[in-house]
Amino acid sequence: MRHNRTTSEGLRTVFRRKPVEEIAAETEEGLSRSLGLWQLTAIGVGGIIGAGIFALAGAVASETAGPAVLVSFLIAGLASAAAALSYAEFSGMIPKAGSAYTYSYSVLGELVGWFIGWDLMLEYTAIVAVVAIGISGYLGFLVGELGADLPAWMLGAPGTGTGHRVDLFAIILCLLIAYLLNRGIRTAGRFETFAVGLKVAVLLLAIVVGFFHIKTGNYSPFFPFGVGGAITGAATVFFAVYGYDAMSTAAEESRDARQHMPKAIIYSLAFSMVLYVLATLVLTGMQNYRDIAPKNGFSSAFAAVGLSGLASVIAIGAIIGILTVMFTVMLGATRVWFSMSRDGLLPGWFARLHPVRRVPSRITWIVGIASAGLAGFLPIRQAAELTNIGILLAFVVVCIAVIVLRYRRPDAPRTFRLPGMPVVPAVGALFSIWLITVLTPVTWLRFAVWFLLGLIIYALYGYRRSKLNSRPHHVRNDLG
Repeated sequence: MRHNRTTSEGLRTVFRRKPVEEIAAETEEGLSRSLGLWQLTAIGVGGIIGAGIFALAGAVASETAGPAVLVSFLIAGLASAAAALSYAEFSGMIPKAGSAYTYSYSVLGELVGWFIGWDLMLEYTAIVAVVAIGISGYLGFLVGELGADLPAWMLGAPGTGTGHRVDLFAIILCLLIAYLLNRGIRTAGRFETFAVGLKVAVLLLAIVVGFFHIKTGNYSPFFPFGVGGAITGAATVFFAVYGYDAMSTAAEESRDARQHMPKAIIYSLAFSMVLYVLATLVLTGMQNYRDIAPKNGFSSAFAAVGLSGLASVIAIGAIIGILTVMFTVMLGATRVWFSMSRDGLLPGWFARLHPVRRVPSRITWIVGIASAGLAGFLPIRQAAELTNIGILLAFVVVCIAVIVLRYRRPDAPRTFRLPGMPVVPAVGALFSIWLITVLTPVTWLRFAVWFLLGLIIYALYGYRRSKLNSRPHHVRNDLG
């Protein structure tokens, strides 16, 4: 009988919840609050618009959907919007760093929060590495267009021997982003705003100029791979429309997170989707889908119509665009880690801030070095296999949590209430679950290994060191 009581007590304590009001009311000296609405929106746009439009759109158009890649982006955008609205409601209630980790901790319990945070730490770090490797490919294209050449060892290209050479350029990029983030969020935010503005200007230039080279015959047939091809394409491009989740980790660095963060999430996704639609219309109108280059669709399309100079400009825009994705995602990784350390689930040593710049410098350099190691020594396919599942799980958890909290605490103050409850968040959760089911077995295997490692660390350290563990049992069990 005593054993049963102990087991029951243990199960209750691993699902102890940190009250929403307590999280929102935390006033200890922390991260610097210097980001305004438009800087937050720029960070969101920076995380969304990147390889998805400059590379992924061409690959899906040529191999999966044809001109119906436009439909693929619309489907993915609608599904992503369902999750984005869930994030928006939470961000107005809980203006703290940590995003999905913090939201799930407050509603579904500590163990769920731990695993979401643990997953996102790996996912975000791996995404930074994948993006860095991708930029190396664009740099190689650009240098080739200019008639020069870079040594293979700088771009991670295989040489005459076997294996994968060190991608020095990708390593440097990861460390550069870590350096920028360590300069302070005000400086980093200004850089991101400038880079996003430059990226959007290049993309708008491509859309405007490309409009005059559209041949309407290229839109026929619109569904060369059938409607199923467009739906399959949506599963692929979905990963190009979820950068707002990493942006939401910066809530604690906003001057008015309750008001600004929900707007920034919605604005960044809406603005990005408009650009995605216009860009895919131009891309598939300029070239027949069979002729679109999978890796550098826009650059090759403009080169094909005799605008090689503009093709090089677009390649530069692609490099800058993907660089802003690195910034947003590394920001997300460091803030999730910071939040978990501050809550006692990981050593507090990591959560110490720079005394002047008020940023988690130790965590930022660790993430920068870890992503540099992945980018420098893993081929892009192997690095990419570490991504996706954790973010999709975070989407599922956030969508479920927003439903639970709406019915558990209907009168809790909210600066934004997502419409269509519970249908909208349910759609976001179901779409994310569907995408999880189509991931490769190796992705599940690596996730299982990381999951098991996280469970061991939580059992040996996080469970006992959690700040909630110091409270009386009756308080711990009734939180939330």
